[in-house]
Amino acid sequence: MIQFSINRSLFIQALSATKRAISSKNAIPILSTIKIEVNQTDVTLTGSNGQISIENTIPVSNENAGLLITDTGAILLEASFFINIVSSMPDVSLEFKEIENQQVVLTSGKSEITLKGKDVVQYPRLQEVSTENPLVLETKLLKTIISETAFAASLQESRPILTGVHLVLSNHKEFKAVATDSHRMSQRLLTLDKTASNFDVVIPSKSLREFATVFTDDIEQVEIFFSPSQILFRSEHISFYTRLLEGNYPDTDRLLMKQFETEVVFNTQALRYAMERAFLVSNATQSGTVKLEIAGDTITALVNSPEVGKVNEELESLGKSGSDLTISFNPTYLIESLKALKSETVRIRFVSPVRPFTLMPGEEETDFIQLITPVRTN
Repeated sequence: MIQFSINRSLFIQALSATKRAISSKNAIPILSTIKIEVNQTDVTLTGSNGQISIENTIPVSNENAGLLITDTGAILLEASFFINIVSSMPDVSLEFKEIENQQVVLTSGKSEITLKGKDVVQYPRLQEVSTENPLVLETKLLKTIISETAFAASLQESRPILTGVHLVLSNHKEFKAVATDSHRMSQRLLTLDKTASNFDVVIPSKSLREFATVFTDDIEQVEIFFSPSQILFRSEHISFYTRLLEGNYPDTDRLLMKQFETEVVFNTQALRYAMERAFLVSNATQSGTVKLEIAGDTITALVNSPEVGKVNEELESLGKSGSDLTISFNPTYLIESLKALKSETVRIRFVSPVRPFTLMPGEEETDFIQLITPVRTN
């Protein structure tokens, strides 16, 4: 019969991180619960929605946890309800005590609340992933790669494979992350410091965004393990499982053009703000597009909305070469691409008014490249 006391705010942090794997609308009712396992040395919290699963361990050795374990055991509690109750308790510390019939008594200060739990036998077992030969990455680097690519994945379930981010390791060192929704693409290349086993997987972009939230910046490294259907991201105290998407990811390399007709360099932030202004007006039109006119040294962003008004803004460039060009595109795609760029300047290369254009950091790096498909207009 479980009994332990713990620092309430640290417990809430761990519960909230674990709850990110728990869906409020779950086809399997038992997955709306959080599993609490208490051993002599730690408390482990588990949450799952069938797609992703999170195991979060609070060890007795964590000085901030104030964790004192009197008795061990395991129980399931309704996740949202339990976390709301713990959050509302008045004192710094919380005592958790299991009594008969799967009931739990929570005591904090002068408050005492009894909750009904469920038998832990009902909870599905997590699929095991072999934890040999991990790929080790800095957490901050992996989160940067996710922020640079996941936004370009599709939100439409009609082509499920495009809702993921394609991760490939070739030649044991050449890492590639790419996402596309067939209208735009974002690709990041990286050469690893240490060799690792080659892999070719597609991870749901939604799972990667959850990973980036759960793994905070104070976690320095993450170990990555693969199985045929799952991937496991693991740190010292958190294990994050997600299923992989099945199917063949399209060959995105063929979309990247070596030749281009026109190149313009902009200040990233200035271009983004100009596009955000244009978006406000273009969003009110049916086409929702912005027209970019490059004529000599003059570059203009144009929007014409009969319902709302017009935009005619001259854009300042930091350098321009090649032919004149007029091209139309969805400004949202460009805004999101510019947000993903960490460089002060952006280099945009155009092939023709009907071919995709590419964005790269202005410093001539080719390890991060984005691509946007224009909109054909009359």
